[in-house]
Amino acid sequence: MAKKKTSSKDSSPQAQESSLLRWLKDRRITEVECLVPDITGNARGKIIPAAKFSHDYGTRLPEGIFVTTVTGDYPDEYYELVSPSDSDMYLRPDPETVRMVPWASDPTAQIIHDCYTRDGKPHELAPRSVLRHMLSLYDEMGLKPIVAPELEFFLVQKNTDPDFPLQPPAGRSGRPETARQSYSIDAVNEFDPILDMMYDYAEAMELDVDTLIHESGAAQLEVNFQHADPMSRADQVFLFKRTMREAALRHGIYATFLAKPMENEPGSSMHIHQSMVDAKSGKNLFAGKKAGEHSKLFQHYLGGLQKYVPMAMPFFAPNVNSYRRLAMGEVAPINVQWGFDNRTCGLRVPMDDIENTRVESRFAGSDANPYLAMAATLACGYLGIQEKLLPTEPVAGSAQDIGYQLPRSLEESLRMLDACAPLRGLIGDRFVRAFIAVKQKEYQTYFRVISSWEREFLLLNV
Repeated sequence: MAKKKTSSKDSSPQAQESSLLRWLKDRRITEVECLVPDITGNARGKIIPAAKFSHDYGTRLPEGIFVTTVTGDYPDEYYELVSPSDSDMYLRPDPETVRMVPWASDPTAQIIHDCYTRDGKPHELAPRSVLRHMLSLYDEMGLKPIVAPELEFFLVQKNTDPDFPLQPPAGRSGRPETARQSYSIDAVNEFDPILDMMYDYAEAMELDVDTLIHESGAAQLEVNFQHADPMSRADQVFLFKRTMREAALRHGIYATFLAKPMENEPGSSMHIHQSMVDAKSGKNLFAGKKAGEHSKLFQHYLGGLQKYVPMAMPFFAPNVNSYRRLAMGEVAPINVQWGFDNRTCGLRVPMDDIENTRVESRFAGSDANPYLAMAATLACGYLGIQEKLLPTEPVAGSAQDIGYQLPRSLEESLRMLDACAPLRGLIGDRFVRAFIAVKQKEYQTYFRVISSWEREFLLLNV
């Protein structure tokens, strides 16, 4: 896929600004969507005329957008988490992320922005800053992480009543799916008009969408992305979610990335394949000297994942709904065991040639913020490298027989993260405090809701 022509041999901010403005001018862009991924992974920002963007290259947003719950509320500690003046952040566009908005009626560009403080430092509460910090730590070691995300999602009927359960949509045949259709080509073809539009949008936006398959759930699909550096893959997952939702809406249905949207259907994950290469030579440093062997670096990294993933689960499973997916009997991990080509394990090592040696982390749900999920898995591996940890023996049978090693709820996972000083220090104490405060507020709001199950079974029986 062709690389966007926004970068220059001169990597100075002035040269990048000039290149970006030229990109906008060449395409006669009339509006610019200035995007900032928030704590949930959704787009915040401003839409401004291209002429104003060219005149005022930067823009501002209140830093409070990173301390806002999914319901639009603020945690009780809000003024302890933002600056005393509740000030603005300064936004700078990342020229490598500029893309057309293919569904806009007028020529419109979308650009992901980084957030900075008034004195020019990366803002600690921005998820993109968290991931960029982790990548800088690997860069200091001469290492370059490579990842490839696999993202699952459901297509569902439009649902305007939150008390009404979600239903699979009708495809071209006019009938919704009822049977398991794993890897079915015909089941994918049921939604050809939507998926054709998605691919057209993805091509226009230069998204590296690779494989599309039908997963085991009714109208559940999975897209795989080509492997590359973690920041670009997080950007692509962030943009793909917008793209897929838009394509579905234009056909009168929803695309949902909820981890467990339907009671009797499997959950949706975001598996992250990850490897480590030498920053100079590009050599895969996870590989051993021959097939089936792995390096010490691989073992330390894998050991770090096993030790620290349980404490990092709020970044992989950030919502109350996330833990419905991580249940016994589901096609989702419940512990940190690993094995060769073993999908019952949370950490799967695919059988492949030496150059493609990697580990697949299967913990993150499709509802995870991709920047934070990438940062968290890299943080776990980094701590394993620093502490020279070693993994357990691989599991050949079903890892589910070993039982739970992961937190069972958002409340429990937040307590575990809060108590893990190494992760807090690595990811950033201020960010972790803000993240926990937001998620605790969300949990409190959720816990006030009385469910239909309680009304059905407890109303007259207790």
